Amino acid sequence: MDEEVFAVIMAVIVVASVFTAAMILRPRSIEPFTALGLLNEECKIGYYPAEAYPGENLTLCIFVDNHMGEPIYYKVVYKVGNGSTLPSNTTPSPEPPLMEWRGVLGDGGNTTFRVVVPVEPPRGLMGQRAALIFELWVYDPGKGGWVYTGRWNHLYLKLVSPG
Repeated sequence: MDEEVFAVIMAVIVVASVFTAAMILRPRSIEPFTALGLLNEECKIGYYPAEAYPGENLTLCIFVDNHMGEPIYYKVVYKVGNGSTLPSNTTPSPEPPLMEWRGVLGDGGNTTFRVVVPVEPPRGLMGQRAALIFELWVYDPGKGGWVYTGRWNHLYLKLVSPG
């Protein structure tokens, strides 16, 4: 093998080795996030109730996940609304809170818990769809209060009359 070919091969090996080492040793840039999930009464995805009577209680499960790089104090807020009062990724629903659940999660931690929620829709929705709304909030000690995370789930139900 001639010296020029050998030099090119060695240069490629050195560059590849340096590049590989840099990729392995560099700190990973991971964006902090939280997650909120809504599960059925068996704490599984799917087979959600499709209709309910006003005033009926439904059992569901909530999943909360923390990847913020630090522990969080969170609350899940429950509201009932309709398609025009759903939250967005920047603003919570304008509907009044009916219930909330609070907890603490370490970084990388998650929890799943059962909730029993009343179906208390705003007036005038009988025979229409009501949205059961679940919003995730975290306590921000720097601000001294609760901050909406932009994480939310909803479940549409058709409201039916008893009997």
